[in-house]
Amino acid sequence: MAGMKHLLQLRLIVTAPPAGVAFAVQRGRSELLAPSAATAESLVFDFPIAVADATSDPPRLTGEFAQGPPGGRFVYVNSGTYAGQTGTQWSRRAKVPLSGISTAQIEAALAKAAVLQASIRGTGKDGGPACASVPLSSAWSVVA
Repeated sequence: MAGMKHLLQLRLIVTAPPAGVAFAVQRGRSELLAPSAATAESLVFDFPIAVADATSDPPRLTGEFAQGPPGGRFVYVNSGTYAGQTGTQWSRRAKVPLSGISTAQIEAALAKAAVLQASIRGTGKDGGPACASVPLSSAWSVVA
């Protein structure tokens, strides 16, 4: 798999987002990806990530949604004004780590044309939107 880029589909679920706060996944420096599904209980974001090298440790993930240095890639989940919302007191970004994604998971997901899914809690300790480095509430796993 080395040398050839594959697109891996990721699904990030933001559970218990604070009411009235917009969320979006950051693409590149300033573009925003809206949720593909949204309820009061959760927001779902579906996006591709490029697998530059699945055999390295950690696997080398690139593409428009991957942020940060090669060994510590993450995805930004923006909220409030960072998600394009006006008239809100919130301007936050949560860093969702991609470091938990294994070579085996990448290979399984690509072989089955499946999705790698994880979730984070959308509300921070202060009742506002989650921010800074956030722990996964469910680890990355392959879903059909």
